[in-house]
Amino acid sequence: MRRLALATAILALISGSAHAADTASPAAQAQALEIAKRAIAFRTVTGPGNQTPQLAAYLKSVLVAGGFADADISITPVDDTAYLIARWRGSDAKLKPLVISGHIDVVEAKPADWQRDPFTPVVENGYLYGRGATDMKLDAALAMAALLQLKKDGYTPRRDIVLEFSGDEETAMKTSALIAEQLKDADIVLNIDGGGGALDETTGKPLYWTWNGAEKTYADFELTVTNPGGHSSAPRKDNAIVQLSRALDRIGAYQFKPEVSDLTRTYFATAAKYEQPAIAAAMKAFAANPEDKAAIATLTADPGFIGKIGTTCVATMVNGGHALNALPQRASANINCRIFPGHQPAAIMAELEKVAADPAVKFKNVTEGAVPNDASPMRADFVAAVQAAMGKIHPGVPVFPSMASGASDSMWFRYHKVPSYGASPVFIKGSDDFSHGLNERTPVNNVAPAITYYLSLFRALSK
Repeated sequence: MRRLALATAILALISGSAHAADTASPAAQAQALEIAKRAIAFRTVTGPGNQTPQLAAYLKSVLVAGGFADADISITPVDDTAYLIARWRGSDAKLKPLVISGHIDVVEAKPADWQRDPFTPVVENGYLYGRGATDMKLDAALAMAALLQLKKDGYTPRRDIVLEFSGDEETAMKTSALIAEQLKDADIVLNIDGGGGALDETTGKPLYWTWNGAEKTYADFELTVTNPGGHSSAPRKDNAIVQLSRALDRIGAYQFKPEVSDLTRTYFATAAKYEQPAIAAAMKAFAANPEDKAAIATLTADPGFIGKIGTTCVATMVNGGHALNALPQRASANINCRIFPGHQPAAIMAELEKVAADPAVKFKNVTEGAVPNDASPMRADFVAAVQAAMGKIHPGVPVFPSMASGASDSMWFRYHKVPSYGASPVFIKGSDDFSHGLNERTPVNNVAPAITYYLSLFRALSK
């Protein structure tokens, strides 16, 4: 009987350990929320007073306290910011590492415009409020809490797990490029700043979850018109501001040819099942025929979809003239483009020059902190791993790929031919998406399932 009791106790311990490794522990949940709140309180905005280095130091202290070796964590200053790389060494040094990628800088937030101070985290009515609650300090905290729970549970990965946080993803991406250069030997990159789930606006129930296998290339083109100018009392036909305005008007009215990739076709065909009838019909029609004019018109009119159907270019800044009573000697504007995978910036700029149709308008590629990148392959091991992980927290919720309309650190890894996938497990309603906007917030009921998801995903891809 004593042997039977002992055996039963051992089995219970084994079962308990396995269960602990499979689901988010109460301690991990509390730790994730604490890390997120502490992180939001650091004003990690580029420029004077940037506290990104201080936040990196805090995160390092948490990792060391959780079992990471101090020598395996580096913080590297770059200008007014810094980046962090932490390595959890696996049992087989010959294997390429799994990289978990994110960023800890945020966009500016003016306290006077917010209902609450953006850098004073608040949990209220089921939401975590603060700059970075969505993009992406909560995700950083969730991933850290999952890694620390794995360490506490005694897990040993076969391949190294590298956690890295860039410090200027929202601006120049200098740290992003440096990190990717250092980690270009990675087997795969999980970008926790991409992907995500949609909730029903009425019921709050999960509708579907998408992972990002591609994103559009970022580009800035400067348009300039110059002439001798003169006195405003003697107007001339070649007014620099007028010429530039005409070119901008033509560009503003222009639409690049809509197109689909294998990834976006899958997205439109699948996501259509969960959209309102008019949008759903347009998505299905566009997936079947990207030249369907009615479908294009419907999707183009929706800010949530226009970025997914092809290249977009839009005027974002303009400058001209030097005196109120003088003809402008110079007028310039910036055109920001998000280029569909498979196209090079030079070709897009040439197309815009044809649209402007005025040789007096000079074009220059002034892009900084961006490189062209193609879609990552749909790797079977990644797809299986995210489907299994999502199935543990939201059984039956559809999982399918998508393309990000914006740019992230993934582009630097894809530039080095490293497969990179946006894979955040956070679910929100469309009406709650205040990323980069006022009163940014994320539902805190994401914490437990997100950690459980990360536990599964990190295990599966570090074998």
